[in-house]
Amino acid sequence: MINKNKNLQLAIIGMGYVGLPLALEFAKKRKVIGFDINRNRISQLKLGKDKNLEFSKLELKVSNQLNFTSNKNDLKYSNCYIVTVPTPIDKFKKPDLKPLFKATETIGRIIKKDDIIIYESTVYPGCVEEECVPILEKFSDLKFNQDFFCGYSPERINPGDKVHTISNIKKITSGSTLEVADLVDDLYNEIVAVGTYKAPSIKVAEAAKVIENTQRDLNIALINELSILFGKMNIDTQEVLDAAGSKWNFLSFRPGLVGGHCIGVDPYYLTHKAEIIGYKPKIILAGRKINDNMGNHVALELKNQLKKKNIKINEAKILIMGLTFKENCADIRNSGIQSVIEKLKSFNCKLDLYDPWVDKDEIKETYNVFPQSKLHPNKYDGIIIAVAHKKFKEMGINAISNLCKKNHIIYDLKYLFKKSQTSIRL
Repeated sequence: MINKNKNLQLAIIGMGYVGLPLALEFAKKRKVIGFDINRNRISQLKLGKDKNLEFSKLELKVSNQLNFTSNKNDLKYSNCYIVTVPTPIDKFKKPDLKPLFKATETIGRIIKKDDIIIYESTVYPGCVEEECVPILEKFSDLKFNQDFFCGYSPERINPGDKVHTISNIKKITSGSTLEVADLVDDLYNEIVAVGTYKAPSIKVAEAAKVIENTQRDLNIALINELSILFGKMNIDTQEVLDAAGSKWNFLSFRPGLVGGHCIGVDPYYLTHKAEIIGYKPKIILAGRKINDNMGNHVALELKNQLKKKNIKINEAKILIMGLTFKENCADIRNSGIQSVIEKLKSFNCKLDLYDPWVDKDEIKETYNVFPQSKLHPNKYDGIIIAVAHKKFKEMGINAISNLCKKNHIIYDLKYLFKKSQTSIRL
């Protein structure tokens, strides 16, 4: 039986958007090893540089209790491992668990008796105990809940958000035994000021995570479908939402491109598990289909509006402002604008990309289009404002309009400006 007063030596696996803030927060309380297989990432962090722009050099250097490393041997001195690696989907919309399984194998090769492995990566219900535990047992020759133990505490990181940080978001915790559940809960209570919620099992915690974003995905899908409908009726969607929102219990959602590492991904983890057990989800997949198709809808709407202006799409010069999945962050993972770009490329229009938040090499690698570092006036037939970056708001609609030719379309996807100031919006 594990000692509830066990002195935990933490190692956090993965120094991305989830692992890094977690490591920095724990390092305020105890010694932490921050591990990542990307040597360049570790080298940059040691120099105080975060390419994701989430933390400053001062914030990265503030603690002497955090040791960044890409050397697997450094992990041997830990007895509690927190796994924060990405869990994306593949091109077939199926869970891609290769990073999770590889991290689990790495841990399995080094764990000792009474070690604890806590997963934060988003997974489907049952994944930790049914998929990860067998890997741990295979490579360690240890027995689950006898020699080693597991926990699950799903990440609730919101990139770019300086208000809802780790310490200010209630954390779900769980463990593979009652004793481990208590230990995991106590651990996270060290850093979460608003407290934790101890789930009765790992499966419950896993399920809670995926439905958080599934619920949000479905709500956005409803509004997206309504925006398409209202567009055909020549009714402004925002004006409808403002009117409906005068009722106290009307939920506030806006139409838009749905992307990022959670909302556009998590529902597919749930539907994957559902199909494994023989259930074909209906509402969840319907919502996903609507949201996945919004990129095509945006591109076709731009094409139609240009046509009304007697501008041929294959001769048009188009600027896309914003490439990240949300405002004021550098994260382009699974960004909703990707499908817009792909569709516009199929129209053979001349496409420029601009996002002051994103590394130019990353843009070139992702979209095979070299991004603009400086914008020039009187150049574009159409502009899509795809992300509500603060810098775009500060530019103002006049400066953005000056980038366009006299005859042009400005498509405001994020309601950044008034209806009267743009040509079209969702």
